[in-house]
Amino acid sequence: MSNMNRRDLLKGSLATGAALVGSATLPTLSAKLAAQVPAAPRAGTSRDRALFDIAKRELTRAGDAIWRKDIVGICDYGVHSARQRFYLVNLDREEVRTMHVSHGAGSDPEHDGWLNHYSNVEGSNATSKGAYVTWEWYQGRYGTSVRLGGLDPTNDAALRRYIVMHRAAYAEPPHLERYGRMGRSNGCFAYGTADFHEILMNLSGGRLLYADSLGLQENGAMLSRDEQLALNEPRTQMLKADNPSAMQRRVPGAF
Repeated sequence: MSNMNRRDLLKGSLATGAALVGSATLPTLSAKLAAQVPAAPRAGTSRDRALFDIAKRELTRAGDAIWRKDIVGICDYGVHSARQRFYLVNLDREEVRTMHVSHGAGSDPEHDGWLNHYSNVEGSNATSKGAYVTWEWYQGRYGTSVRLGGLDPTNDAALRRYIVMHRAAYAEPPHLERYGRMGRSNGCFAYGTADFHEILMNLSGGRLLYADSLGLQENGAMLSRDEQLALNEPRTQMLKADNPSAMQRRVPGAF
């Protein structure tokens, strides 16, 4: 065998050996490296991730009553009405939009911005907790509104109580800026005009709306009212009319 042939054979053997070594060791090395790399975290803040979990839990609980499961609305009535406590939770994009929402006058007779209790009773003017399915648009007292169907024993009177989603002047930003709290509804979910337009486009027609007192904070913790007040949440003054009637003088905060 010539020197050239021996050199060619040696090069070929080295190349083959390197290929075999590479194919045997690289996957093992990659596997070790992959095991050391933590999984990518889910999108959003700790509060967002808690909202994703709540939305998925309530969709599972509602089952076939909900036929559009991409976006869920969550009302957190466990925080003061001055805070943005309504969440549009987009599960497909893992995005959350925050907005203001009012609660019922019957749930907050003191008009201090805190929801004190729920009711499913006709004439109570109170907010009802639980899961709702959003239905069609219609033209009502507050313009375009969205009908709601209550899915739980705690809110199954929603249709006959005319509990809907709508816009209202007492839910506009100037009202909040003036009084430090949202105005109160008759039990409906009331929003400012801009927020309601977005809700109308994204939450109507068979999607889930869920209302409960969560007390959800930015860090994902769920705190009671007393715990939030202990963290120096702003205490608000009683809402007063500019020219109060005799009834309003006897019952401060009555509007």
